[in-house]
Amino acid sequence: MKIDILSLFPEMFEGFLKTSIISRAIESGVVSVEIHDFREYAENKHKKVDDYPYGGGQGMVLQCQPVIDCLKAIQTKESLTILMCPTGQQFKQAVAAKLSRCSHLIIICGHYEGYDERIRDYCDMELSIGDYVLTGGELGSMVVSDAVIRLLDGAITQESHQDDSFSNGLLEFPQYTRPMVYDEKSVPDVLLSGHHENIRRWRLYQSLKKTWERRPDLLENRVLDKEEAALLEKIKNNVDL
Repeated sequence: MKIDILSLFPEMFEGFLKTSIISRAIESGVVSVEIHDFREYAENKHKKVDDYPYGGGQGMVLQCQPVIDCLKAIQTKESLTILMCPTGQQFKQAVAAKLSRCSHLIIICGHYEGYDERIRDYCDMELSIGDYVLTGGELGSMVVSDAVIRLLDGAITQESHQDDSFSNGLLEFPQYTRPMVYDEKSVPDVLLSGHHENIRRWRLYQSLKKTWERRPDLLENRVLDKEEAALLEKIKNNVDL
């Protein structure tokens, strides 16, 4: 996969691209990431990329010319162009999975008060990472890139993300490691039993319980199978396994 990110602040990505899983994925050739400073495409003498909005109003608006010219220089028939925007579609795990199957992503990071509306005509989708406004789209583009890259073959083992929260519509079950007992708190006996079916059932129960307690909205439209329905009924009635 190739990811191109358009930003006015390329320096913000230095640590992100040189750390941990992302760095290893780049070094191993799983993904290539390039940051483009679209200020370099500004045609005016002072490389200005923003201006006052027509009709008046507060703040400055990103001009379409530098962004679109930068896009035209890197877009191909395989490109999927994403505009990071607080009014965009909410970014979720299912979206990350869909994007991970693309061969070329282009992500545009906005700044200032907003975009010239004509920029949207050159984009395939708009994404938001939450119901809040940031000073720019750089952090959002890192969130999207991180979530997508870790799903690529070779970035991490497939088993490492199969049970992630939201991967199956539920929050992830609790995890434990050594020591077996710490500060009088013990690892649940079922995880030490070696009984794989009991462990699977316990983990499903815990995922459902955590989702019911913390994100019941995720269960509203979920079609429960027979086992999930029975376990959820136990949870609602405070019945342990």
